[in-house]
Amino acid sequence: MASSSAVLGAAQKTAKNAAKSAVEFTSSPLSTFEPRTTFGVSDSITRSYYLGHHHAALNKMQKMLSNVGLIIECRDMRVPISSWNPLLERSLATSSSGRARIIVYTKKDLVPSSSHQQQQQQQQQAVDGFLFSENASQSTSNVISTLKEFHSSQKNATEVVFLGDSANANQRPATQLLEAIKRVAREADTLTGLRAMVVGMPNAGKSTLLNKLRARGMNLPKAAKTGAEPGVTRKLGTPVRIVPRELDGNEDPDLQGIGEGVFIVDTPGVFIPYVSSAEDMLKLSLVGCVKDGLVSNVTVADYLLYQLNLSSPTGSGWESYKRYCPKPTNDVYEWLSSIARATGKLARFREPNVEAAADWIIQEWRKGGLARFLLDVVTQETLAQAVHKAADPEANLSLTQAKKMEKVARKVRNEAKRQGINPSAGVVTA
Repeated sequence: MASSSAVLGAAQKTAKNAAKSAVEFTSSPLSTFEPRTTFGVSDSITRSYYLGHHHAALNKMQKMLSNVGLIIECRDMRVPISSWNPLLERSLATSSSGRARIIVYTKKDLVPSSSHQQQQQQQQQAVDGFLFSENASQSTSNVISTLKEFHSSQKNATEVVFLGDSANANQRPATQLLEAIKRVAREADTLTGLRAMVVGMPNAGKSTLLNKLRARGMNLPKAAKTGAEPGVTRKLGTPVRIVPRELDGNEDPDLQGIGEGVFIVDTPGVFIPYVSSAEDMLKLSLVGCVKDGLVSNVTVADYLLYQLNLSSPTGSGWESYKRYCPKPTNDVYEWLSSIARATGKLARFREPNVEAAADWIIQEWRKGGLARFLLDVVTQETLAQAVHKAADPEANLSLTQAKKMEKVARKVRNEAKRQGINPSAGVVTA
């Protein structure tokens, strides 16, 4: 009898907890919140960050190619497609047959871990009807497999490595990368050793990668200056040794055939001369590939809010910012005002400073302090589309041509406004 009472009591407790959870969910702000399904990007935003020192650096890189046996290209894992610069590939990686090329997807520690995503998928079953983005539903492990398969089919890389930038990131990929560099050096088998060049878009982690390889291969402190903003490296650096030279009688088999060792040259980031997609420009602005303020911080923060609200089937996007904003919202000014009050970003008369709040929350996301997600949808289809897009004439524009195109487009938009026509919809508004 006592045993039956205990079982009945346990069942009642379980039912009570289940009912409590159901009430909590139905009363949650997420139960009635509907995130935006599209983001309206203005065609008037700046589409170019191709600066004079980018062009000058690219010319110097091309002149050095005869002495370079390896190109290491960095791409940001958060935007694995958008951070690909076809201009670099055409100008450097494929300009001479036989030159090895390694592609490194950096900042892997700033995308969701596979274990975290599996937990989200399990929780999703309890949140029926919540709308989430295609980006958020991507498994990081599947994205990595897709990218490896793509590069293998394209035969455009000796090795593909996925690397985190933080000190706490898994160090195994760094070792894998260093071993791949040594293999290239042994295959080159020159007495003077191997000369490599690390290239990529601005703020893609090139200098950080060089320092990591130097520490790993030589056990020496960093040689390249790094920073969270683009443009820290503005000219080609001097060659930095990352693998010691082969010595007579050296018993380390990894160094046999390497000659004088391996040297890497750090280079400035080179941006795409013209970004044909306005949303791609927002993605690159959000991850810090362009100078802050080139695209309005409020606009970039609005795009971040849009992605956060769609970032998870369980609503973890809002969960990651609810300490600053008590309820999920699609209104960027409501969001930034709440963040400003919570973080003390106040102007005169204690009014919220939305610009300062926008800058602060963008930096917080970049550091991994909010929900983590990929901004690009990565499938074999989207990768094929990127290859096709790279062959488009717009992707091959010079800096002057890009400026002319932007000027013509601006004139068309202004003329349409004067006539009371919505340029995007093609309808009369007045």
